[in-house]
Amino acid sequence: MQLVAGERCALAASSGLVNLAPDYPSKHFLATQTLDEARHVEIFTQRLFDLGVAKEDLESTIDRYANPNLVKFAEVLLEKVSDGDFIAGVVGQNIVLEGMAFTVFELLEATSRDLNPKFAQTLSGTIADERRHVGFGENRIGSLISEHPEKKPEIEKMQQEMSYYMLATFADVFSASGESIDEGRKLAAQQGADSLSTEWHGADLETATIEEIEGVLADTVLGEFKNRLGRIGIEYQSPSVPA
Repeated sequence: MQLVAGERCALAASSGLVNLAPDYPSKHFLATQTLDEARHVEIFTQRLFDLGVAKEDLESTIDRYANPNLVKFAEVLLEKVSDGDFIAGVVGQNIVLEGMAFTVFELLEATSRDLNPKFAQTLSGTIADERRHVGFGENRIGSLISEHPEKKPEIEKMQQEMSYYMLATFADVFSASGESIDEGRKLAAQQGADSLSTEWHGADLETATIEEIEGVLADTVLGEFKNRLGRIGIEYQSPSVPA
């Protein structure tokens, strides 16, 4: 459910940024990114159907189960796009949102590799797309920020706010998924599979607690934010920790 909500945000943001782009190479890239995001929405929506969500119930189901903090995360980004702010929009979309998605998909791929190889393969393709999108954000926006240094405080505030809602989303999702992870480990053990015996950023996914996995995910995403923002001339702002 959260994957569909996140990819819908990415689709809305990237499509909105096309006409805001100041040059045709950027318009062209963002148009191809829009196609990528539309494909991601389609793929993850089909997975909801495969899991039993009826097509006529799709919108009401998303409205009901999309995490409120993820919705707020999306609203911060889409407000920048709606206001016509290309620089902040690309940082929010291609650095913050795509950077988060890239790492989340990596974690999901690692945990799905043996239990659900078809889904893991889907995620591998999505990760390749996200890597390309993040690369555009770094390569294109750095020069624009150099030309418009007055934008930095606004962008840093946006990053801090989006990061807070991201961490709050992680806290909500992980607190609700502990039992399902335990069930997956038990099922893997019954099948004689070492499906979660994967080390991911120093965490053993077979034995790590749900809190430890959440912590590694959050630290990894925030660390990547800091590195990528530094490369484009933006000072990373630490978000407050959700209560």
